[in-house]
Amino acid sequence: MNWNNALDDYISYLKIEKGLAKNTIESYSRDVKKLISFLENNEIKNSPININDEIIQEFIYTVSKTINARSQARLISGIRNFFDYLIFENYRESNPTDLLETPKIGLKLPDTLSIEDIDLLITSIDLSMPQGERNRTILETLYSCGLRVSELVNLQLSDLFFDEGFIRVTGKGSKQRFVPINSLTQKYIVNYVNDIRVHIPVQKGFEDTVFLNRRGKNLTRVMIFTIVKNLAIKIGLKKKISPHTFRHSFATHLLERGADLRAIQQMLGHESITTTEIYMHLDKSFLKEVVNNFHPRK
Repeated sequence: MNWNNALDDYISYLKIEKGLAKNTIESYSRDVKKLISFLENNEIKNSPININDEIIQEFIYTVSKTINARSQARLISGIRNFFDYLIFENYRESNPTDLLETPKIGLKLPDTLSIEDIDLLITSIDLSMPQGERNRTILETLYSCGLRVSELVNLQLSDLFFDEGFIRVTGKGSKQRFVPINSLTQKYIVNYVNDIRVHIPVQKGFEDTVFLNRRGKNLTRVMIFTIVKNLAIKIGLKKKISPHTFRHSFATHLLERGADLRAIQQMLGHESITTTEIYMHLDKSFLKEVVNNFHPRK
């Protein structure tokens, strides 16, 4: 078995058997490609089946000189997952990453925006341009529903269940969930679809896509990042933000106002409650308020 064949089989496994999202698969395969590139550059001939822990350690040591601890930990996790697959398929009996020590990384709290910052970003959009109405609707949807950027660009007209007050979201691993959507955001989407989108020459295959570019195709993740970045520059916002910042702000603001953590977990599409619990670290005053309001000995 050579590396390219092993990688192709691994990608098929992640896609078909694990059902992982495209971006996740690309991330895992990128880790393996880094290892393959290292082996080629150093003329190391070991195959995926007989490569040993010393070579893996040398690879990680070399790469760690150019990446931070968090990226290093992610790379080790990706490589470990690849060799776990080889063990699962009975190509190997042991994982050469088992002796690797994952670097300790501190808790990384997500950046958030204040309600005032979000209002300022949205009101700074130039609504005289057709894409202005679209961009306002995009930001309102990101913030009011807590969507990932990939979930937003893939949102379909057939996913809108406004009579019931929900949208259907396809998240990581193609898992679907229903997220509540408020009446104001519904109004923005309806206005965009009826007044702006209807005048766009929709390309074949994108008839059901909600948010379109001027050529009638779906927006890319990069385009959404660019929209947010340019608005931040326009208002002189000092924070470094991304579309994901609106998702973090959605969760944080709900929690601060007393929303149940498990309800937030469901709306965000987190498989584990521990992923959602990171928002508990953002506002210690909220925790104090919970005790004061609900503890019997207050």
